[in-house]
Amino acid sequence: MNALDRLQTAIELRESGKLEEARTLLQDLYTQEPDNPSVLYQCAWVHDAMGLEREAVPFYVKSLELGLTGEERQGALLGLGSTYRTLGMYEQSKRIFEEAIKEYPHRREFLVFYAMVLYNLNAYDKAMEILLKQLSETSADEGIQSYKRAIHFYSDRLDELW
Repeated sequence: MNALDRLQTAIELRESGKLEEARTLLQDLYTQEPDNPSVLYQCAWVHDAMGLEREAVPFYVKSLELGLTGEERQGALLGLGSTYRTLGMYEQSKRIFEEAIKEYPHRREFLVFYAMVLYNLNAYDKAMEILLKQLSETSADEGIQSYKRAIHFYSDRLDELW
């Protein structure tokens, strides 16, 4: 089985919840291909999924440094930013999400995770503004939609009194 097939097998193992098996296979692939950004990204992902966030960080960082592209790059930016946040590395998380938002302005998930880190940095007003705008712009809920304009209007005016 070639490296690409083994990588696909590892992904399938991770997706089916066989995390330890996926990790073992990915560690072996990493030993053979330490500069393969896709292998590094999958190593990061499986470590994250196993609750091994600290171990995931170097894999995310190196995968991005080696030029990870496309959906994998988006996933690595989200994973790294989220992992930094869960480790209490809020400024690093904020920096990653700001980079991702500039690079992928149409990907709303970055804004939502960015709002989480803003909350952790006590920027409650900006965090709420982002979340309220995302809610008003994406919810299919009938009640939310009926008040969409008001939610959007108040999103950056939560402290104002009339």
